[in-house]
Amino acid sequence: MTFVQIVDCKTDRVDDVNRLLDQWVEATQGKRTATHSIVGKDRKDAHHVVEIVEFPSYEEAMRNSNLPETNRIFEEMVALCDAPPTFTDLDVVRDEQLNKATARRFFEMASKGELARLGDLLTDDYHDHDATNEEDVRGVDGARVEIEMYRNAFRGFKFTVEDQLAEGDKVITRWTWRGTHSGEFLGIAPTKKKVEMTGMTIHRMHEGKIQEGWWNFDFLGALRQVGAVNM
Repeated sequence: MTFVQIVDCKTDRVDDVNRLLDQWVEATQGKRTATHSIVGKDRKDAHHVVEIVEFPSYEEAMRNSNLPETNRIFEEMVALCDAPPTFTDLDVVRDEQLNKATARRFFEMASKGELARLGDLLTDDYHDHDATNEEDVRGVDGARVEIEMYRNAFRGFKFTVEDQLAEGDKVITRWTWRGTHSGEFLGIAPTKKKVEMTGMTIHRMHEGKIQEGWWNFDFLGALRQVGAVNM
């Protein structure tokens, strides 16, 4: 079971605490068992600092605590605090994957044509990378125009999310897309043919929204299905 430790302290030497934690990361390279660490400063009390450290299990956390480097850094941290830090030990019983939900919602919006609400999911400076475009698509309006182009060309335009992986600020979505070629597409007259295409998209998140996207999909296969190429 994942284990999280919350370390609370009061100090007016926040920058020194940050430098000390950098030293701990360097000193324990290849030894520490912590998988994720966040340091936050209380908005209402600039002297209140909280560190949240994640471990695979309580046992791994104890191994980490017993490292000589951890003990040394902790002693130096205590000296920087107004009082000894307090610790809260938590067994994780629920770990929400909110970034995955946001990415999934993007594909649902595109499929349903809820394009007026794209700004709820994309940052204003959204940057889209797609090798099939001569220039990268940028901004919420740019993404909306791109999706509308496909929706106008393919009736029944729909993404099906097959799988998702998330790590840090990135989400990888493996998807299948389907539609019927009912409108002009890249100069190709409607063929009324059903088209199916598979692909993967990496989304990078920022403050709960999608800020960047990288697309990799079987575009050649789609062109073959509408008769644009004979390979």
